[in-house]
Amino acid sequence: MDTVELLILLIGSLAVTGFARAKGLPAPLLVTAVALAVSFVPGLPHIEIDSELILTVVLPPLLYSAALDVSWQSFRTSIKQIRRLGIFLVIVTALVVGVVAYLLIPDMSLPAAILLGAIVAPPDAVSAAAIGRKLGLPRRVMTVLSGESLINDAASLTLVRVFTLIIAGTSLTIWQDLGIFGLAIGVGLVVGGVLGVLVHWIRMRINDPVVETIMSILLPFVAYITAEHLSGSGVIAVVTAGLYIGYNSPKEGYATRLQERPLWTSIDVILEGFVFALIGLQLNDVVQKLAASDRSLGQTLTAAVVILLVVIVVRPLFVFESYVRNRINGRWLRPLRVRVSRGHPSLRWLRGTAEPKLNWRELTVISWTGMRGVVTLAAAVSVVASPVEIPAQDTIFVIAFIVTVGTLLLQGLTLPFVIRALRVQDPSEGIEDVRSEMRLNERTTRAAIDLIEQRRPEWGGRYGPEATDLFVARLKARLERAAETFRQDALEDETEDRGLPARLRGSQMQDIRRDLLDRRREIVLEEREKGNLDEEVMRRVLVTLDAEELAMDSAQASRSRS
Repeated sequence: MDTVELLILLIGSLAVTGFARAKGLPAPLLVTAVALAVSFVPGLPHIEIDSELILTVVLPPLLYSAALDVSWQSFRTSIKQIRRLGIFLVIVTALVVGVVAYLLIPDMSLPAAILLGAIVAPPDAVSAAAIGRKLGLPRRVMTVLSGESLINDAASLTLVRVFTLIIAGTSLTIWQDLGIFGLAIGVGLVVGGVLGVLVHWIRMRINDPVVETIMSILLPFVAYITAEHLSGSGVIAVVTAGLYIGYNSPKEGYATRLQERPLWTSIDVILEGFVFALIGLQLNDVVQKLAASDRSLGQTLTAAVVILLVVIVVRPLFVFESYVRNRINGRWLRPLRVRVSRGHPSLRWLRGTAEPKLNWRELTVISWTGMRGVVTLAAAVSVVASPVEIPAQDTIFVIAFIVTVGTLLLQGLTLPFVIRALRVQDPSEGIEDVRSEMRLNERTTRAAIDLIEQRRPEWGGRYGPEATDLFVARLKARLERAAETFRQDALEDETEDRGLPARLRGSQMQDIRRDLLDRRREIVLEEREKGNLDEEVMRRVLVTLDAEELAMDSAQASRSRS
């Protein structure tokens, strides 16, 4: 792909994405559909997927941006569900698809068939998340989908690495396979954790939003390449770094947060449009491969359709098998373990940990969000371009393409109807968010009044008791209005400041407003750490506080210039 082709692809995908967003349509599906049609335009140069470009340039920022938005508390609470879907379902899908492909495609060895299964195993939650956010999926469902998409690519790519080695003639025992898998995860966790801590430590000390933002942009690439160089999982490294930075970003400067938020949103939009356009443009190449193949067209298409159906069916079977097992565990086994461990502290681990309960409607939605994405095609291209002689290489790419596009269109187009028909939305979630904000507001108001009372002696000695009493009374009145309206800018009402000393009106008001903002941020973080405040609510509150501080700094800068 040369520079001109890349530029045209970016502009075209952005134009279709903009149209889809304006019309309220799912952008990934529309971009894919348009690209499928465009791939047959006469004279259009073929644009191949460069697996190295996708895996080292496109995938890291997409994963990092997604990790920044994931609530660490919700991720940790749902880790069992995420682990089941992101690791075990990938392995199960790879094995089941491998057996089916081995039976359907005569010249495909079992390792090559399982390699195909590993390639088509990981769903891509981009389109599902876009549809889910628009239709108001409950936060616990979005957490599971987002968390799964953060780790399933690592499981898939590690399996691809293992079975490529097996096909190349490397004799591996089951323990060596597990060792490769464990090493990839362990190295990824260490690299991502170390880089995340280091970058956060530096960003806390330099107070330069431009440099801090550049560090954030570079971090996913450095994490991915470093982990891969050390035989680890670049995906896990990027996700670990993103989760750490996302969790700790409220402790950093407000200007950095305000600058990074729209930046990463823009990067998401352009890269997602690019990858889905790239998927659609492969259709013509797939048709040519089918025409040039020695294998009969009917045999290849039959195998592809059967594998597509297997991929779609395995997910709900796995999801509901886990659901039934958890119901049995919760109703009979866990109470038994609790009774056994009662009075024996050393056996408390038998009780296990509780996880968010998902009802059958929510599980149905999760089971239908199996759309495959660009990682599947990138892995297929890497197999085709591999120096290792892999049986039925072209067939692997064709089947991977049909599974990707088939799941995108079949499940992506029907997912909105499934969500609406099942009425999965949770109105109580919004009500609880409002209650959380009200509780936060009440605590903030109490803390602000305490802070004012602490300053009263200082102001009294400087401005006199009469002016100080008047100032404190007016501040408390404004705080009550701010508590009622959820607006900190209610403190900025200069019409009530007549009769106060000029310095008490100006500098002290600015100082107290800034101190109150700092105190409120502290309270927000304290409530999050205690588990009393959902991180999504926390982010909304922080956006308001950041905007308030930006307005204060802008006003102060304007006054200093005039």
